[in-house]
Amino acid sequence: MPVQRRIRRVKTVQVETNSSIHRSGPVLEPGNWEEYDPFLLLMEDIFQRGTFDFHPHRGIETVTYVIDGQLEHFDSKAGHGTLGPGDVQWMTAGRGVIHKEDPAPGSTVHSLQLWINLPRVKKMIEPRYQNLKAGEMPVRQEEGALIRVFSGSSQGVKAPTLNHVPVTMVEMVLEPGASVVQDLPGSYNGFLYILEGSGMFGADSTEGKAGQVLFLSRHDKEEESELTVTAKEKLRVLLYAGEPVNEPVVAYGPFVMNTQEEIRQAIRDYQEGKFVE
Repeated sequence: MPVQRRIRRVKTVQVETNSSIHRSGPVLEPGNWEEYDPFLLLMEDIFQRGTFDFHPHRGIETVTYVIDGQLEHFDSKAGHGTLGPGDVQWMTAGRGVIHKEDPAPGSTVHSLQLWINLPRVKKMIEPRYQNLKAGEMPVRQEEGALIRVFSGSSQGVKAPTLNHVPVTMVEMVLEPGASVVQDLPGSYNGFLYILEGSGMFGADSTEGKAGQVLFLSRHDKEEESELTVTAKEKLRVLLYAGEPVNEPVVAYGPFVMNTQEEIRQAIRDYQEGKFVE
């Protein structure tokens, strides 16, 4: 029998004003590398055009989920594209990219951006972009529930998304009173972020509501596990869970490597224009 996941911690996210065109808050704050592994941080942003300029990344993947608005992206490798509500961009920075995300003219974007750590052997791979349109992703339907699978699987419904680090990312939309069970490998570390409504989560029926992040209990690699989610009112929630990398993390701004020397090399490479080669 699969072990039943519990909720080990609940945190309420505080979104604060940074400027007249940008509000943000950390869902996962940087620095808790071991607790969140393989995830590094998750930021919630509400922003207008001109908030972010071009910037580099190396050694990670970024997963951007658009809650609302039209988000344009520009970069040194894959050109230009636009994401709408419910869409995801899965960007593998690898050896290095320079990119920018900007709301379309007149649009205010509400988004989540997750950073996933890459293991040492994959930190210098070639960059890759996967634009995951909500309407094109596989869906699992139960009574009163829809589960959209952006990565990994949900009860046999699998996403075609390519992973360097195994990650399950699903969006759950439940009507009041509906309940679903999500399967996860026991080794996966993960969390839920509630976008709308409220519900009960895990073996202890821990209550959670919009704006809260719920961290899952951790289990042995050999175990299979399940997470039960029940809606009290209409519920929209994202689940992120992945295989821990279990390596040292040295981070400097948008560069995440294993050693200080690798960080110094990343800075040199960026200054010498090697991110656009």
